[in-house]
Order: sequence, then C-alpha cells, then structure tokens
Amino acid sequence: MKRRLFLAAFAAAALAASASAQTAPAAPGAVRVALDTADGPILVEVYPDKAPITAGNFLRYVDEKRFDGATFYRASKVPNAPEYGLVQGGVQNDPKRVLRPIAHEPTTKTGLSHVDGALSMGRTAPGTATSDFFICVGDMPYMDADPKQPGDNLGFAVFGKVIEGMDTVRTILAEPTSPTAGEGVMKGEILAKPVKIVTARRISS
Repeated sequence: MKRRLFLAAFAAAALAASASAQTAPAAPGAVRVALDTADGPILVEVYPDKAPITAGNFLRYVDEKRFDGATFYRASKVPNAPEYGLVQGGVQNDPKRVLRPIAHEPTTKTGLSHVDGALSMGRTAPGTATSDFFICVGDMPYMDADPKQPGDNLGFAVFGKVIEGMDTVRTILAEPTSPTAGEGVMKGEILAKPVKIVTARRISS
C-alpha cells in the first residue's frame, strides 16, 4: 500500500514538474515561436536583445506567415556519428516569400554559441542570409566566429535556441536523404522527402 502511494505521489510530482517546465516563462528579452511541422512540434526562443538584426528578420518571416508551407529540406549528419549534425529549413529563395539579405551578426558580437539546439542562419558570404536557418544537434563551436582563423572567420549567426521539441529535430535529422540531390557541401544531404513547416507562430510565454 505504501509503495503504491509512493509511486502515485512520484507520478503526480513528475506530472507537475512537466507542466511547470512547459509553462516556464521565456528568458528575459526572448520571444517564443512554435513551429508546427509534419514530424511534430518544435518550440524555439529567439533573442532580439542579443541578435536584433537576425532575430528580427526571423520574426518578420513568422509574423508575415512566410514560413507557412516552407520545409526542412536538409539533414547534415556528422560522419561516423549520424545522431549529430544539423537540420536546415526555410523558403529556399522562393521569390514570392524571400526578403532582402540581412547584415551578419557574428557570435563574437552577440555572445551566443552553436550549442545543442542552437538556432542559426544559413549563409554563403557574410551578409547574404535571408530566410534559411538551421538547428544544431550537438554542440558545434567550430561554427562560431573565430578572429584567429584565416579567411572568412565570421562563423554563422546564432539568434535563438530550441526549448522543446529536440525529439522532432532528431527525427528530421534521421529522415532519408537523396544520394545525388544538392550541390557542393549539400550534396547527399537533401531530404528525399522534405518535412513541411505547417505553421510558425509567436506564442505568449
């Protein structure tokens, strides 16, 4: 009897903790966005206080519903460790949806880093980012800006982080890829069946 009561109390406490985690307030200055995808929900926080240009750009795509119907189309896996890598999504330069490129905000300026769950912008040269973003699965500090390195050492622009739904992100990372689709570094990383972003909406914290 005591064991049953203990287990019931433990279960109730676990449920309460889970509910508390789900309703925990956003970090100071953060804005939360819910991504509803075909593989499940993803809840992210973006940080306009730390990365105003990049976060503001992402929120404009959200507020103007430009991500609705876009896709996660890339799954880049770490060689010999396919459970790590990144998933990339966005409007892929769709002329009806894409906005003008934004200025680059390096991690040396924002103080953010490519940790597990980090939300960052895809780009070619600095200042070319538009809509397409990626989510890190595992820590990837080599994507941060590093002034000590030669050449383009500005890294990628982190502007947020996944708060809930990394299981969905990992599901997308594990989706089959085409061995021939894509060019350059993306060859072999394009999803055979892109994962639809049904909606992207701000939510109250």
